[in-house]
Amino acid sequence: MDFLKLARQRYSLKKYDGRKVSKDQLDLILEAARLSPTAKNLQNYLIYVAESDEALAKVDEVTPCRYGASTVLILTYDKSKVFTYPGGKYDAGFEDTAIVATHIILGAKDVGVDSCWINNLDPDQVKEVFNLPDDEVVVCMIDLGYPAEGAGPLPKHNDRKNLEDLVKYI
Repeated sequence: MDFLKLARQRYSLKKYDGRKVSKDQLDLILEAARLSPTAKNLQNYLIYVAESDEALAKVDEVTPCRYGASTVLILTYDKSKVFTYPGGKYDAGFEDTAIVATHIILGAKDVGVDSCWINNLDPDQVKEVFNLPDDEVVVCMIDLGYPAEGAGPLPKHNDRKNLEDLVKYI
């Protein structure tokens, strides 16, 4: 599949049928994540895979946005191992992990798995419920799975501004 076709077809699925993502598909999705670029190639992110009933129940504790997905990824980065920009005010942890997340959602679509980036959560609560290390920062969760009957993109999914409204040449 060419990239623009993939990008056009991918949408945030909000209703899953509950079928499990195959190990082969999940491995390919995680490999897409592993190939993501990070600042100075520090690869400072971690991906937690929630698939067990116990782990999914914890996901349901921290967000209403699992939508019946069989697999949820929790993406974090280690704030003690990130590239810090000159001046020391900012680091690349969040952006590195966002790039990883983007690779995941596009890689998932490429192997026939739908996804939804979950940001409706309290990162501190996620850390507490999943007992994550103090140095880790929770960026997002990503649902993975297959559409339930009648599911599809939200009505405004294809509404896009003109390129001229989004890009300015300087």
